[in-house]
Parts: sequence; C-alpha cells; structure tokens
Amino acid sequence: MATLSVTRDEPAKVDRQAPLSDAESAAQAALVGAISFTAQKMHLNHAEATIALKQNDRDTYGYFKYGLAAQIAEHIAGLDGQVKNVFMYDDEATPEDEVFGERQPSRLIHLIVVAQRKTEALNALIGALDRALVRGFAGLANAPHLAHLLDVQVVDEKDVQNRTGYAALLSSVHHQPLPILER
Repeated sequence: MATLSVTRDEPAKVDRQAPLSDAESAAQAALVGAISFTAQKMHLNHAEATIALKQNDRDTYGYFKYGLAAQIAEHIAGLDGQVKNVFMYDDEATPEDEVFGERQPSRLIHLIVVAQRKTEALNALIGALDRALVRGFAGLANAPHLAHLLDVQVVDEKDVQNRTGYAALLSSVHHQPLPILER
C-alpha cells in the first residue's frame, strides 16, 4: 500500500517508493489521500469528512473531487512519461441548475489529460484505475451502483495546437479547466 504525505496547501502526494502498478493499491491510496485533503481543508477529522461525503455534502465532495483528481493525475503521470498536463473541468452544471439549487453533486471526475501521444497503454491504465476507484468509492460514499468515477479525455499536443475536441476547452474563455498537474 502506498504511503502518503500531506502538505498544508496541496493534496497528499503518493510516495513513489510504493508499488503503484497495482490499480487497487493506487486507488486505495488515492481515496485515502483525497479524504485526508478534504478533512484538512474543511478542518474535520478523517471520520467526519467521510460522514459528510456519505451525506452528499456539496462542499465536502468538491474538495474530495479536487483531492482525488490530484492523486489520479500524479499516479497517471508517474506511470506514463507521455503525460504532460492534467486538467479538471466541470461538465455537469448549467446556469439554470445552479440558480435554482437543483444540482446534486456529480460523482464523475472530468479530466483532460494532455499527452505527447495517445496510446492504448494510457487508456488501459486509466480504465483499470477507474474500475478500482469505483470499487473503493462504492463503500466509502454509499454508491453501490456507480459504473464510473472517471471521465478522462486524452488529447495530444496536435489536438491542443489545433484546438480540436476536448483540447478546445484548454483555451476556452468561458469554460476554463483547472490545471491539476503541469510538467
């Protein structure tokens, strides 16, 4: 199991001495790191943060999603040297939903991974990590029927230059993704 170190302003980082090739271990470490980050930011202990997450508290889940996205980005970039940047974006909200308070926190974590090249190995890594995260998250947040936790769009440098597909969001004025990892 990976060991974690938590700094004051950043999500916990996965210790590179642990074997991270195992998706289950990496997912568990990422979930623990995300809960620790959430607890720290909300001034809660681990148990209180977990309870708030199970109760679908919007603020708690916002911190959790960011912390988990950072853990995932570190893991993916650590195993695939082609990964250059990772961005998080919100694809769920419409202004009407926000105004009327009808929006439930989405379980999906939307990421854009910028890689030098798109490879099947990277897609397989993301798929394995998603499956492992779903299994770990199901018990953590009362989500037994969850099919996916990750929505990852892999783009290459050509997509970024041409602003095609999801890479167009990276230069968007109105829907700017949040940088999670930059190399």
